[in-house]
Amino acid sequence: MLQKARSRGRSGSQADRDGGRGAAEETPSTSRGPGGSQEALRAPQVGPRTQRQLELKVAELVQFLLVRDQKKIPVKRTDIAKHVLGDYKDVLPDLLRLAGERLQYVFGYRLAELEPRSNAYVLVNTLEPVEEDAALRGDQGTPTTGLLMIVLGLIFMKGNAVKETEVWDFLRRLGVHPTKRHVVFGDPKKLLTEDFVRQRYLEYRRIPHTDPVDYEFQWGPRTSLETSKMKVLKFVAKVHNQDPKDWPAQYCEALADEESRARPQAQPGGPAATC
Repeated sequence: MLQKARSRGRSGSQADRDGGRGAAEETPSTSRGPGGSQEALRAPQVGPRTQRQLELKVAELVQFLLVRDQKKIPVKRTDIAKHVLGDYKDVLPDLLRLAGERLQYVFGYRLAELEPRSNAYVLVNTLEPVEEDAALRGDQGTPTTGLLMIVLGLIFMKGNAVKETEVWDFLRRLGVHPTKRHVVFGDPKKLLTEDFVRQRYLEYRRIPHTDPVDYEFQWGPRTSLETSKMKVLKFVAKVHNQDPKDWPAQYCEALADEESRARPQAQPGGPAATC
């Protein structure tokens, strides 16, 4: 489902430089300097909102559109207003424009309106996907891969374990609720706590000494075989329009994981990664 990643054939290491802010909106981020694609993503200041607040909302909209596109069902403007906008309805045109630019330049999708004034949108694939794009964008033939990547990113950015309540708090903002049947994912709670667990993509464990009882998610062994912390961090970064290095702790951990994978099994030692 998540296997094999290699760089897209865009110029140089453009895929890494494009960056993006990640699956975990709550995670710390570092604004990038002027120039590059950041200039194209500047939004007008509206009232007391900061640039970072607007970019977080754009990242949330991008994730929502990626999730909803998994079964190629048009996304209505009313759905965006209901699940994403909150008190940002007054800047919807700007948010759609900025989300469209990020989808185009980072993920290779064009945000297109089905018909003039229809207020219904679809994502049009403008690139021939290569293996890395498939892994990062969820284009591997299963509509659940995109959701799994978002959850894996949230787990990693939260220190490799995250409470179930936090997962659902985050997914609700993308229109995915634990008690409501989803048009794409069916029963989301069963998908996360049973299907992905049975497939060994996730571990689902009770947290001791919690009242009321709470559970947490961790990466399962199959995830570590089919992807890596660096690939998931790049997914997180792309969605949030950041560079992976903007999260120093996670980047060092991902770099150490890459170096560990590169060492022969017979030589588990060696110097740790330095950042």
